[in-house]
Amino acid sequence: MKTYEVRTYGCQMNVHDSERLSGLLEDAGYVRAPEGTGEGDADVVVFNTCAVRENADNRLYGNLGRLAPMKARRPGMQIAVGGCLAQKDRDTIVKRAPWVDVVFGTHNIGKLPVLLERARVQEEAQVEIAESLEAFPSTLPTRRESAYAAWVSISVGCNNTCTFCIVPALRGKEKDRRPGEILAEIEALVAEGVSEITLLGQNVNAYGSDMGDREAFSKLLRACGAIEGLERVRFTSPHPRDFTDDVIAAMAETPNVMPQLHMPLQSGSDTVLKAMRRSYRQERYLGIIEKVRAAIPHAALTTDIIVGFPGETEEDFEQTLHVVREARFSQAFTFQYSKRPGTPAAEMAGQIPKEVVQARYERLVALQEEISWSENKKQVGRTLDLMVAEGEGRKDGATHRLSGRAPDSRLVHFTKPDEPVRPGDVVTVEITYAAPHHLLAEGEVLGVRRTRAGDAWEKRNAKDTAPAAAPAGVLLGLPKVGVPAPLPAASGGCGCD
Repeated sequence: MKTYEVRTYGCQMNVHDSERLSGLLEDAGYVRAPEGTGEGDADVVVFNTCAVRENADNRLYGNLGRLAPMKARRPGMQIAVGGCLAQKDRDTIVKRAPWVDVVFGTHNIGKLPVLLERARVQEEAQVEIAESLEAFPSTLPTRRESAYAAWVSISVGCNNTCTFCIVPALRGKEKDRRPGEILAEIEALVAEGVSEITLLGQNVNAYGSDMGDREAFSKLLRACGAIEGLERVRFTSPHPRDFTDDVIAAMAETPNVMPQLHMPLQSGSDTVLKAMRRSYRQERYLGIIEKVRAAIPHAALTTDIIVGFPGETEEDFEQTLHVVREARFSQAFTFQYSKRPGTPAAEMAGQIPKEVVQARYERLVALQEEISWSENKKQVGRTLDLMVAEGEGRKDGATHRLSGRAPDSRLVHFTKPDEPVRPGDVVTVEITYAAPHHLLAEGEVLGVRRTRAGDAWEKRNAKDTAPAAAPAGVLLGLPKVGVPAPLPAASGGCGCD
């Protein structure tokens, strides 16, 4: 049997797409390359690319260049490039890297197995870029990375025109799934043992615009609350423009909707927000934060911020620092402005010198680090229920500790209990120490609840480690996580929301 590996870059939507790509390949008879397989040893290597950051092109072509001599030694090996960069560059990829076999876009990921076979038979590269969505990705087979946590896409595409963002041109206009389809998928996942789902959309709370229902997203959250066995519901990423009071009420009143909100700020300056074509201003953004904190006092708030947008003055940047101080985010994904060809911002006057951007970026990171630590210290002494995570142990190799996610998604390292626990199980701990990016519960675990999710993990793990089964693995380029969670600060999601 032929082996494959998928290398994923970019936002959570790409992570979810890669699960679909893995499912498609396994449905076509491929098996996951064993963990630890050397670079270029898989029979098929798939790059699921991102086009948001300026270095996306260099990163892709650098990786392709390293594979060229390996493929020359193995004529049967195939390389495929998909995702946003493939949608953008199209024929350019094959011209710059003629050893690539398949190029496919964001709208036709379901064609990958067919294109690989066609390239093999015809012995020439296949480039197929659909201009609109052919089938909603949820209809495709999936190889989920977790037995107990799952992504559920509720919409694709984006109707916004932010001047710094190329995603709408690559993902297309927003298209919503019907609520019944979404809930049916969630119920099926729960029946398989999933206890946590994350609702995905480029602008997740704009859900319903396709159907003419402005309250569709809050209704969906409440409907998730009625699904028996579904313990945790998260969503990413909402847009401040569409964040309405009914959504806040649904979050506060639906017990399984977690007290966590990731809401991109991008800039605290009204002048810069206008230049970005962001349809809200500082007062509106802080007003939402105030309402969320009033309704959900223990909510953890995270955000995306861009530093050095064209024309940003020192006064503009100070306004961003002001919002950060007022909002007191538990974490912020901070980005230095990246010029992307094809976006209006790339042609704007007032491009900021690199050294100025770097200096502002460092000031922002230092401020947010201070706030993150301060906010985490407030958790000391609290008793929290953690969903035990897989693959998020301490980097110092402490074997007596496990890790889990609190309801607000904070990462907590806790002392391993005498009673065996599995990823997906729930433990109750008391927080004893806070660091800027994690918490510690160094005392005895107060309680252990074995769950159906843990049973699902145990069953899947036994299956994956059986001799006849495809070896378990991870999406290369990503941490092996059991619970979908924010990526590390300063290198996080796409920042386009």
